Amino acid sequence: MTDHSKRVDEATGTNLVGHEWDGIEELDTPLPRWWVYIFAATVVFAAGYVVAYPSFPDVAGGTGWSSRGQLDEALQAQTAARAPVATAIAATPIDQLVANPQLMRSAIEGGRAAFKVNCVQCHGSGAAGSKGYPNLNDDDWLWGGDITSIHTTLVHGIRSPGVDETRFSQMPSFADILSKGQISALVNHVRAISGQGKASAAGAQLFAENCASCHGPEGKGMREQGAPNLTDGIWLYGGDRASLTQTISKARYGVMPHWATRLDAATVKMLAAYVHSLGGGKANPTPAPADTAAAASGEKNVGS
Repeated sequence: MTDHSKRVDEATGTNLVGHEWDGIEELDTPLPRWWVYIFAATVVFAAGYVVAYPSFPDVAGGTGWSSRGQLDEALQAQTAARAPVATAIAATPIDQLVANPQLMRSAIEGGRAAFKVNCVQCHGSGAAGSKGYPNLNDDDWLWGGDITSIHTTLVHGIRSPGVDETRFSQMPSFADILSKGQISALVNHVRAISGQGKASAAGAQLFAENCASCHGPEGKGMREQGAPNLTDGIWLYGGDRASLTQTISKARYGVMPHWATRLDAATVKMLAAYVHSLGGGKANPTPAPADTAAAASGEKNVGS
């Protein structure tokens, strides 16, 4: 066997490695020295980097720097920069926030950011909601659309477990109270008062006996009860026959968490300001005279 490792290519003077294919042999050409030096430098640099900076989970680098630490510093700087405004918002009563345009604008922008983090999962990025989740852009509110009412809803939630002051209403399941024929007649009446069908005496009588105490004799809702307006064509769970039958038969029980223990007071006020600014929030109401208070309760109210 020929020892090709000792052979030298006559044309270049370079050793041959012994690999041959179809008469072509491979040269053992050495690496350029500049390339070797650079490679050695990168090895040294990598070793130093591993020692100086965090390169393994839960192992701090010698310099003490980390990307998480850098992020924390940036967040703390932003928090410190916003602290004066947040303090001012927290110290301002919610019903007086609208009277301070500059502070209100800051609250709206802060609420916009907080909404994207905490609320879009249910209400959507544009706050238009979906089936079972209220549209916050319209003016249909179960619990009130002024900024104070919105703030109260955010603080205490809706049917939020373990919160004594939470917004609470409970529609009974009429499947255990009425027959299928009566439920069908009631569905027809609800569709009729919302402009989707013809009224019937039987449905009107059933509505008066079972529903008017919460929704009002005309079905326009009651804010005190958290009962929706059934005449405006705006539906949280759908106004078609199947959806209404399901709602009347089995009832609904939507839940919104209370945010008072999840977010700081300033952020909750910012959220209230932002939701109020979307276009559906009513202006701060003026106190109603005693003789018109009953009429005021018949206005359009909140959905949840």
